[in-house]
This record gives sequence, C-alpha cells and structure tokens, in this order.
Amino acid sequence: MPVLAQSAFENPGVRGGTGSGLIPVEEEIDGGTIAIGSTAQVVVLFRNEGGSPVTTGAINLYPSSNTTATVTLNQCGQEPLAGGADCAIAVSVKGLQAGPWRVAMLMRHDGRSRLVSTVLSGSIESAGEGQDQLISDLEAVPNELDYGNLAASRAQLKSVTLRNITSTPITVEDVYLKSDSSAGLSLENECDILSAGQACIVTVKWSPLQKGPASGVVVIKHNGPTGITTVDIKGEFKPETSEEADVFPDAVPGKGLMVSSLSEIDFGDGIDTISAITTSLVNSGDAPLKIADISLSGSENGLEIETSGCAAETVLEPLDACPLTLSWGPVRVGNLLDDVKIRHTGARGVLVLPVRGSAAEAVSKDSQSIVLNASPGFSLESYVDALPEPDDRSAGSLEDGSEGKKDEEGDESSKKSQVPKINKIKTLDGYSITSLAGDRAIITSPRGSRVIFDGEPMVIAGVRWIPHIKYSGVEFSSGADKVLMLFDRSLSSFNTSASESSSSSGSSSSATE
Repeated sequence: MPVLAQSAFENPGVRGGTGSGLIPVEEEIDGGTIAIGSTAQVVVLFRNEGGSPVTTGAINLYPSSNTTATVTLNQCGQEPLAGGADCAIAVSVKGLQAGPWRVAMLMRHDGRSRLVSTVLSGSIESAGEGQDQLISDLEAVPNELDYGNLAASRAQLKSVTLRNITSTPITVEDVYLKSDSSAGLSLENECDILSAGQACIVTVKWSPLQKGPASGVVVIKHNGPTGITTVDIKGEFKPETSEEADVFPDAVPGKGLMVSSLSEIDFGDGIDTISAITTSLVNSGDAPLKIADISLSGSENGLEIETSGCAAETVLEPLDACPLTLSWGPVRVGNLLDDVKIRHTGARGVLVLPVRGSAAEAVSKDSQSIVLNASPGFSLESYVDALPEPDDRSAGSLEDGSEGKKDEEGDESSKKSQVPKINKIKTLDGYSITSLAGDRAIITSPRGSRVIFDGEPMVIAGVRWIPHIKYSGVEFSSGADKVLMLFDRSLSSFNTSASESSSSSGSSSSATE
C-alpha cells in the first residue's frame, strides 16, 4: 500500500477526506404544479461527501420570468456541515404566469469544488379555463372595481388594497389613472415602500358626469419583478326619471330643515278689505339655520310681508319657530297668484310657499292710515296704561254717547288701575275721511260719523287725540305718537259736497252718540 506523504502546504479541510465535498442530493428537483398567484415551498437537500466540515456561503437564485423565488430557510448556513451530513434549504416559489417554470440555485462553500448548483422546475396552471392572467408581486384586492348600475348622481368611493406578498420590500413608484376625461374618475393614494406582508390603500372616486357606461384602469408601478399592477374599473350611470320636488325636503343629518305650518297661504275668495294670514316657520332639523332673505315673486298686487316676526338674519335653533305674516290689500279685482320665497342656510337652501286668493273689490290705499311716529319703545303690540282727561270741548264727543267726567272721589292711581290696556294706534282702525275742508273734516267708522276741528282734542276709544287738518288728510297726534289718515281726493266735487252736507246735518247727533 503506497504511503502518502503529507505536506504543510496541503488544505487542512480536505486532508484525509474522500469525495468532492458539498453536493446536491438531487441534481434536478421537481417542484410540481403551482396555481397562478399561489406560492409553493420547495426543499433542496445538500450532502457533505468529504471528510472535513464544510461552511456554506452566499446563495443565488435565478428564476424564470413567470415566477419569483426567495430563500425562506437556510439550514446549511447555521453551522459548518460535518462530513457525511445533510442540510436543507427551503425556497418559496410563486407562480405569476401560466406555463413551465424553472429556478437555478448556486451556493458557495469552502469545500473542494467551492460551488454547488441545483435546478428546481415545474409548471404553473391558469386560474381558470382559457385564462392567461398575470399576477404581480403587489397583490391588489379586489382586482376589479365594479360600481354596477348607478342611479343617483352622488359621488361613489371604492378602495383597492395593495399588499406586498413577497419576502422582500417593494417600492411603489407611481399610481395613476388611465381613463377618459368624461368618465368622472379620480384617485388618491398614500402608498410608498411596502415591507413583506405590508399593505396600503388606493381610493378611487367616481362622480358621474354623463349618462352611460364609464371605464378606466388604475396603474401601479413598482420595483418588484413584474414592475406593474393593474386594476380595472367599470360602472354605468342610469339616472332615474326626475320627479316633482316636495315642498318640504327630507331631513339631512347635520343640517337645519325649514318647514311651515302652512304648505299654501290661501286668502280665500271674495276679499274686499285688507286681510292678513300668519304661518309659523319651524326649524325641524338637528342644526341651527339662519334666514337669509324673505321676498315675494310678484309685485304690484297689494301683497306685503310684515316686518315683525320672521326676518333676514333671524337664527332658528332646532325646533325653534318664528311667525311670518302676509297682508293683502287687493289693488284689482281677480285672482292672486304669487309666492313667498324664504332663503336660508338649511337643507335645500330655499322654501317656496304659494300665495293664492281672489279679490271681489279693490282696496284703495288713498284712505289708509300711516304711522308717522311712535314713542320710544312703542310697537303696534305695545299698550298704554293711563286714560288722559278729555278737554271740555270734546267731553261730549265720546262714541258711546256718555260724557267724560272726572272722578272727583278717586285719585289718578285708582283711575289708572280701572282702565284696561289698549292699543293706541289701533283705535283708529276702521276710520276714514269722507269730507275735508280747511279747518275741519268728517271722519266715519262703522259706528257712525263725526266732525273734527283742527287742533281741538278728541277722544276715540279712550285715547286722547289732537287732529291737525292737512291738505293730504288729517294727522292725529297723541303725545309722541302720530298717525296720518289719508283723504281720497279721487272723489268728485259733487260727491264731496253731498257727503259734507249729509255729514254736517248729522254732526250734532253724531257728536252726542
């Protein structure tokens, strides 16, 4: 038997050993069949045929274009592999496109051959019959956005979840939308670098611009093996036939809702005097609203909006209400067709109430009374608490026929407590001027007529007035309050003379009624 001489220059790792060092247990490994998008784990075994331990180094994988491969377990690199021992390396293989696949593996080591290789192979099946789809390393869920048939014109939001299904980080370089400008599609995303298993969301909004189908594609560019991921978008806008809008809209969360106690303001038929109707405007929503403006659609029909109650800049809290009063003094015979418009900050922003009526006779405004001035803090709803003492010349002019006498047994305080509160200006309601001269006039009411003189005090319904004869009518003053009663000069001189004669002949009896 020959004797082998030992040299100090020999490799200690192979001294006394036999064989070529680290080798694969199988030169080619059948990885089997993989479905598109799924991942298979393939185990590769290596054996040290030498007599000395072998330390492994870097592992390089070279997959075919229709698959990706990564090392998920390296048992060979944990410690030096003793002679005759085996170790395992697990490779994760993912199918991207149908067809045969192949992965070549190279691994470095410090054994005699310095390099060992093996081949993994198999096939990839389609996800369905006749399909040849491509699955990216960046998985999109869902892989299609279908908005279906949309009847409402409101914007619709859907999201796509992008997930890195590989074991290495993937950088999302760009996300954009490919679609026609008339499709009404837009997107938002916050995707950047996705670690293994990490996900991000892309939001797609569809705001239909026109009737019919809409389509588009979300394109995601990344640095993964496939480099791109796509998501198809489709939908169709089929608007419903428009219906007549209700007077009061449906409630909207977080908004005020203006409703009225009357859906229509109807004065009725046969109107021949000034009439008024009041409706309540109520905020039935769950948020405050502000009235911006109240106006009428028409004009020159005698319809007016009273300034008291609901007005511009009025703020109504939830369940609060304010009164809206409309007065109508017909200016011509016939039907009234008008609307009152209330603009506000609540749902829909406007409330329209129809105003209807029929006039049998026009009301002349030439004989109306006009409030010229009122005492501080006075309004048509305010009242006075005292009855002034009438002058001697008007003491016998009370309308009820009784003389005004001073209570000699009581004082002013007792007399004040006995007099009910009255509306001063309203005491002139129903009066009109039937005759007007330089220093006198005849006024009439449903209770009769009376002659008044310029500057001579008179008492009407317990209120002391001082009349001042003017060209346009008679101005009544009571303290700081002034009311101008207009005279209709459209009357003929014949009618005026007849009216004055009739009034003068009955003035004595009228004065003592």
